[in-house]
Amino acid sequence: MTYLPYIVAAVGGYLLGSIPFGLILTRAAGLGDIRQIGSGNIGATNVLRTGRKDLAFATLILDSFKAGLAVLFFTFAFASRNVGLIAGAAAFLGHCYPVWLGFKGGKGVATYAGLLTFASLKGLMVGGPVWLGMFLLFRISSLAALTAAAIVPIGAYLLGETHFAVGVLAALSLLVFWTHRANLQRLLKGTEPKFGEKKKPAETE
Repeated sequence: MTYLPYIVAAVGGYLLGSIPFGLILTRAAGLGDIRQIGSGNIGATNVLRTGRKDLAFATLILDSFKAGLAVLFFTFAFASRNVGLIAGAAAFLGHCYPVWLGFKGGKGVATYAGLLTFASLKGLMVGGPVWLGMFLLFRISSLAALTAAAIVPIGAYLLGETHFAVGVLAALSLLVFWTHRANLQRLLKGTEPKFGEKKKPAETE
């Protein structure tokens, strides 16, 4: 068994995932450096803090699709779903730790959702409703993301997903918890803001 396709997919997926669409869009719109706003994150949630819902939505779609594109391209290029999964996982890593930005990127939720959409519909069938239900119930984005991330690999396994895919999803879910560690601390303290609420100026991630 050759590992070259997996190495190529990992490198290609990482570079694709490293494209900081949130930063590019906000700079193009004349809003400055998104890393100097709110949490300093380059993801759609922080872009929304600029007041530009259109840019936040565009960031959400683009951040999601870069993982999906990595999955599709490398799955068909090497005729292997597993290679596509590795490419999507690498895109997730690229989004969270982009080489162009000193390895300081987003938290990976939108990118994870894009991977599930194109690589594991069984995972999406579980994670999507859980995220939506938790968000509508509590209006806390991080809580919805963490709950969905926790349940995705378990639900995918119960629905008959392959062991390889479940392993990849489990690893990514753990990384979601890592990138949300500051949010998790605030959740435990009861200080995590709800959607639409502003953080205190002194708070940093």
